[in-house]
Amino acid sequence: MSRPLKIMLVAAEASGDALGAGLAQALRKRLGDTVSFVGVGGPRMAAEGVVSPFDIAELSILGWIEGLRAYGMVRRRVRETAALAAREQPDAVVLIDSWGFTIRVAEAIRAARPDVPLIKYVGPQVWASRPSRAKTLAGAVDHLLALYSFDAPWFERAGLPTTVVGSSALHVDMDSADGAAFRARRGIAADAKLLLILPGSRPAEIARLTPVYEATIRRLKAADPGLAVAVVAAGTVAKDVTSRVAAWPFRVHLVDEAEKYDAMRAATAALATSGTVSTELALAGTPMVVAYRIGALSYELMKRVVTAKHITLFNIAADERIAPEFIQNEASPDILAPAVQRLLADHEAAADQARRQTAALDLMGRGGPDPSALAADAVLQVIEAKRGG
Repeated sequence: MSRPLKIMLVAAEASGDALGAGLAQALRKRLGDTVSFVGVGGPRMAAEGVVSPFDIAELSILGWIEGLRAYGMVRRRVRETAALAAREQPDAVVLIDSWGFTIRVAEAIRAARPDVPLIKYVGPQVWASRPSRAKTLAGAVDHLLALYSFDAPWFERAGLPTTVVGSSALHVDMDSADGAAFRARRGIAADAKLLLILPGSRPAEIARLTPVYEATIRRLKAADPGLAVAVVAAGTVAKDVTSRVAAWPFRVHLVDEAEKYDAMRAATAALATSGTVSTELALAGTPMVVAYRIGALSYELMKRVVTAKHITLFNIAADERIAPEFIQNEASPDILAPAVQRLLADHEAAADQARRQTAALDLMGRGGPDPSALAADAVLQVIEAKRGG
């Protein structure tokens, strides 16, 4: 690069915040002090120098109906983000995940600054629903950074240049995770059964699923009073999770982000809200049950367009229901409790599921180069090509 660069990074939820922070670190490793960052993000991106003009927690919207209700707020935040791009004049804009928000930001920035390279980091899951979004994205941005090889053909057919960078979740270093140390710190016996709850990273997920998980645990502890329970409180929703769990009528070990991988290693089994944590749990060798709920009307609308057979990525990659999944009304204590109990009680079944979970990660690209480094290289190549053009 012939002169210092200014990169704008835009993320609207916790997973995107982590991706943005990783990309900023990789770019700084390449360019040192000759790169600076502006944009929208959360605490991890803030630690890398991205000062967000607003709190992204309000953009963690779940479901179509909820999205309609928040439409006015989203439009305001889109305008603020586009205004930030106009004011800061970045050399490129990287729009991370969060389809509904970032596609609107892309269109707004494109209208104001047609010359700036727009790069989408994580495409919409067109293989699961609404494949027409591939064409929409191709008309809005210059390049896509995809997480999985099965993403690329959908967008390349629509004319969008795509680089498969891999998923950062597949590169979590579990070697240093210490389950025994976690149990020792929390006073949990080495042979005690430990259930790890991962309620999600969005406010709507927490609101819908923590009551379900509490009722599920009640059933499990009624059968096994000695069952230990730990709950992960993700950074963006930590206060909400903590306040809800504090009212539960049994002891719970709260786990922050720093201890999360230790807790995964320590757990006998996990009950997880669908998301990136399912990949991390598989890496940790922890058998899991996956649950998910959205608003009732949003779910009725979603059923009309979703074609995927599974919601967990390693299940999708394997084309097999390795980890049990329970969606919407099936995500109930009466159904979840027996599924979790099977993993807690049947060691052989739990070990077999954990083995198959881990094997499926190879189909997702485990063992490849560092995704943040590949993403940084691709961003710089897009900028160079734009300048050359």
